[in-house]
Amino acid sequence: MSETGKVWRRAEIESPCVQVCVVHPETRLCIGCNRSIDEIGAWSSMSPEARALIMEDLPKRDAAPKTRRGGRAGKRVPRL
Repeated sequence: MSETGKVWRRAEIESPCVQVCVVHPETRLCIGCNRSIDEIGAWSSMSPEARALIMEDLPKRDAAPKTRRGGRAGKRVPRL
């Protein structure tokens, strides 16, 4: 393959961003990629090792809890 036909590639870990950038108000994690605001902001300056640790942890995170916050149970007054 000629020099002009080669594609330049970076050896860095790709960002987990899926372009659904919404931060959950309780967990403070992005519901798209499960990263915190601090992690998102620092991503470009992180070492490959730091990125790898975050990528390994992301599947364990739950940015948006499955429980409901309101409804009848949220309005119930506990009996004394």
